[in-house]
Amino acid sequence: MTRIGAVSYLNTKPLIHGLKSSLGTGDSLTLNLPSRLAAGLQSGELDLALIPSVEYFRGAGYRIISDAVIACRGPVWSVRLLSRVPVDQIRRLALDEGSRTSAAMVRVLLWQMYRLKPETTVLSMEQTPESVDADAVLVIGDRAMHPERGVYQEIWDLGDRWCLHTETPFVFAMWVARPGIDVDYLAPILQSCRDRGCESLETIARQYAAGHGLTNEDLYRYFAENLHFHLGDREVRGLDRFRDGCQELGLIPDRVS
Repeated sequence: MTRIGAVSYLNTKPLIHGLKSSLGTGDSLTLNLPSRLAAGLQSGELDLALIPSVEYFRGAGYRIISDAVIACRGPVWSVRLLSRVPVDQIRRLALDEGSRTSAAMVRVLLWQMYRLKPETTVLSMEQTPESVDADAVLVIGDRAMHPERGVYQEIWDLGDRWCLHTETPFVFAMWVARPGIDVDYLAPILQSCRDRGCESLETIARQYAAGHGLTNEDLYRYFAENLHFHLGDREVRGLDRFRDGCQELGLIPDRVS
């Protein structure tokens, strides 16, 4: 039996579309928060999980087993930096507690573009971005899609900024197996689910749009235009750039040569 974990966030819907019914009778699928999936993979409670890219870097002996990923090649819409001051003057940064990868991404960008290492604090799920005591706020998901206008000097779409700065795509999450586990038989299943999900974006959008305060068209365009679900050579180069940036800031362990 293979124990599989995935996230139920909006951006994963095309990847896990029909996955549960495609698995064998001995395999199990659980949905959880990204941080808990990463912890479960590390502890051995899970064999395979869709985890944030920064958690993949932190694991020992982890292996990407599918070319089905969550990535962007330009504006991503659901990950933004909201700044009350010019970005190069940020001294205190609030990081959305819902994402570790985006939190690392914004810190890498601020360092590489402006040599900034701002003090960081947490933006909890209960707080609004406007209520936090910080010069700037990283937000993800629904609240990044429709930020309050008129209260920020600069609003960055971090997918767009990453792609412009590095000239590579950004990979947010991928299917990763822990060491010593043979799950290669799942690779074609995961890729097939991704392919069927990408063919069913209109159906998925109709199913989930209203619950997230979006129109069907908005959610369809998010899936079709803002996200990219294939790991290619350019995405691998983007992962390498991200890993190097995280290492430079001490956010992940150094590579073992």
